[in-house]
Amino acid sequence: MTTTVPMPAEEMTVGRQGHYAGAASRLVAFAVDAGVAWGLDLLGQALLGGVVRLISGHVYTLTNHRFVATVALVVWLFLYFAYQWAVSGKTLGMAILGVQVVTVEGGPISFRQAILRTLGLGLCLLTLGIGFLGIVFQRERRALDDYVAKTAVVYDWDARAARLRWLARKEGTAHHGLSHQRSLAPPAPRQTPRPSGPPTSAPPEHVPT
Repeated sequence: MTTTVPMPAEEMTVGRQGHYAGAASRLVAFAVDAGVAWGLDLLGQALLGGVVRLISGHVYTLTNHRFVATVALVVWLFLYFAYQWAVSGKTLGMAILGVQVVTVEGGPISFRQAILRTLGLGLCLLTLGIGFLGIVFQRERRALDDYVAKTAVVYDWDARAARLRWLARKEGTAHHGLSHQRSLAPPAPRQTPRPSGPPTSAPPEHVPT
């Protein structure tokens, strides 16, 4: 009995590697990064307060000092995005969504471009999101931070790999019975070669005298 494995739709298996990333993928990736960065910031504040309380015995929270807390948050967000872009061209959220920052020529970005792109991201946020409109209306999906750093965001995976996995799974299911029968076949007897020794001469014939 052959089990039919459903195949994904053809439009869902088209390779997208190297294509400009869409607005939805980039928005979800940014939301993931914002949540991770915010959570790590709260964790850092809690650890700082615990260390201060352990050393001095006084309760200290960074939120009581709004200016210091704001500066610390801005510095942390800058390091979060700039460092990851400089190292791998992608943040944690971008890695999960399969997108990556590259140069306009398609190569890896430099440390300087990572810093400029992080500053450009701040400009996009200061303009209340107006700097992100290029992702929706521009052909190359480049936002203000991409123009500042001369970068672009592309897909870093190929959806064709998913289709190949489905095909391999279907192929393996179709030939499962045949493979099982072959595994049960007894192996052919192996012939062991005889050891080769020095040739022996025949006994001499008896010659009557």
